[in-house]
Amino acid sequence: MTINVNPDLRAYIDPLTEDEFAALERSLLSEGCRDALVLWGDLLVDGHNRYGICQKHGIPFNTTQNKTFQSMDDVHLWMIDNHLGRRSVSDFQRGVLALRKKEIVAARASQAQTRQSSVESAESDGAAQSESEPPLTREAVARAARVSSATLGQIEKIQKTAAPELVSAVKSGVISINAAAAVATLPSEEQVAAVAGGKKELRQAARQVREARLPPKPELEPPPSDATPDQVEIHRLMQLLAELTDERDQLKKKVQHLTIALAEARGAK
Repeated sequence: MTINVNPDLRAYIDPLTEDEFAALERSLLSEGCRDALVLWGDLLVDGHNRYGICQKHGIPFNTTQNKTFQSMDDVHLWMIDNHLGRRSVSDFQRGVLALRKKEIVAARASQAQTRQSSVESAESDGAAQSESEPPLTREAVARAARVSSATLGQIEKIQKTAAPELVSAVKSGVISINAAAAVATLPSEEQVAAVAGGKKELRQAARQVREARLPPKPELEPPPSDATPDQVEIHRLMQLLAELTDERDQLKKKVQHLTIALAEARGAK
């Protein structure tokens, strides 16, 4: 039986880490290949790692045909939905996959609309409309990825503006999505330098970006020279309130930074 491997299709989903690949290889060697490889004709759709390991060690395997595929978009959507349901996929990976799904569905809807506008009969209009898929809202995409809408927005920002080195750091868990989205607003060379500096440098860069976004502190005008005692006292109290507010904001920032650092430390375990 001929099985064709499409390099682009194989690379469509992030590859396994070295540890994950080694664990899969040990499992196949000890238990055999229990799950069938999914094919579309002779094209391998799911099971690229298993197929490579089985070929290497001469391990028998089974295949199954998915007869629902009509196009490569169908294949991509199936691969996305298949991986979105896996526990081992990180929040960032799920977000990227869900955003890809949104792009495919949007492109299909646009194509269907173009076809619909070109037909002349009402029957053809109805047929074209039935091919169109409902657009995916941001909330629906976030639910598919099992992340919040805010996190999904941060993933989009990372995809659009992050240097490749920063993206790799997010994928490997060196930096959180939240912190990476902040660092991604820096010039590319500064992002690369922060990644090269390791976790501590990345956290510092993210902290500086967040602090730079804070609005400037309003300065109180001194009381006039002919101010009454009551006016002087009001000014003193307002100044004290401003200092206490600033102290509160500083404590809130420290709590936020500690929360992020704790989440990153837990994710690294």
